[in-house]
Amino acid sequence: MRVLGITGNIGSGKSTVGLLLRQLGCPVVDADLVAHRVYRRGSRTWRQVVEAFGSHAVRGDGAIDRTWLGALVFADVRARARLNAIVHPATRRSVQRRLAALRREGHGVAAIEATLLIEAGWLDMVNRLWVVAAPEDAVVERLGRDRQLDEAEVRVRLAAQMPARAKMARADDIIYNDGNRDELAARVRQLWDTLPGKDETAPD
Repeated sequence: MRVLGITGNIGSGKSTVGLLLRQLGCPVVDADLVAHRVYRRGSRTWRQVVEAFGSHAVRGDGAIDRTWLGALVFADVRARARLNAIVHPATRRSVQRRLAALRREGHGVAAIEATLLIEAGWLDMVNRLWVVAAPEDAVVERLGRDRQLDEAEVRVRLAAQMPARAKMARADDIIYNDGNRDELAARVRQLWDTLPGKDETAPD
């Protein structure tokens, strides 16, 4: 089974690309969602996060306080490295299990959608890499509208991530999300229709 990697910085539109791929029939493993699940209350990863960051990392209901933790790690490079060292290995194992299940089901291609795919060292898991990129001003506007983040918060988060140009340099294909949704859909469809190995049915 061939694996397509989809990455891009916060607000780039990679989740929309993942949704468009699902509509085209490609199974997509959302690694960011998997990461949220691996530190569900009571799990080994949950315990490690609490041990590393203390009671402030936990909400009243016992779940990890992602808002508090996100604000911390985007502002503190050492805290971010500590969290990634806990979450990335557990997330990778879960993603690999999901890919193995898709392979057993006979899929010829599947995708991983992950913000930190390159930074986490997951390029060995994919056969082809799509990088989604958007103008920074559009990202600021999008995240202000969708996540109620002010401009300063967005720019802090962007500054904490690998520069978009560095990600684009590693890409097999670049999706410029600088137009409307129809234009984005057309670009995704074009890449999907010409994806090498897409029509192979071999399980591996």
